Amino acid sequence: MKRLGIPFQTFTPDIDETALAGEGAPQTAWRLSQAKARAAVSTHPNALIIGSDQVAMLGAQQLGKPLTHENALRQLQAMSGQTVSFHTSLTLLNARSNIMLTEVAENQVQFRKLSNQDIESYLHREQPYHCAGSAKFESLGIVLIERVQGDDPNALIGLPLIALVGMLNKMGVQLL
Repeated sequence: MKRLGIPFQTFTPDIDETALAGEGAPQTAWRLSQAKARAAVSTHPNALIIGSDQVAMLGAQQLGKPLTHENALRQLQAMSGQTVSFHTSLTLLNARSNIMLTEVAENQVQFRKLSNQDIESYLHREQPYHCAGSAKFESLGIVLIERVQGDDPNALIGLPLIALVGMLNKMGVQLL
């Protein structure tokens, strides 16, 4: 948001981020970004509210936030040398008019081959236990990556700025 020059406040909603049975990664991210945006309406009834959520997929396995060192270690060991799909959903909700726009950006991330020592070193330095797929791409997590392909590289840090600019334009917000 600072890159776009827009003043903002942050809000951390208490949302259960568990995927529903039979729900794919894009659907989980979509549902959760909308739920997060809606959760802020009562305290910000006149605001443009942004909700975002990210879900990582390794093959058919959804990777959520690891929450513990042990879970993060297992995730990164499994992702080593593999391609992981990151689905980042962005919701922009006009709390006053109840108009809501949602998009999902997808990025394919090829991870480098990582030794257990690399993974342990990374986890001790970064502690990415609240990041989908155990990697903070906006900081040291970038060293885990070999290649990225996708809709918006900003989505990897949790906020698809390309989609956000388009949504803000649709809501009448001029950025230039």
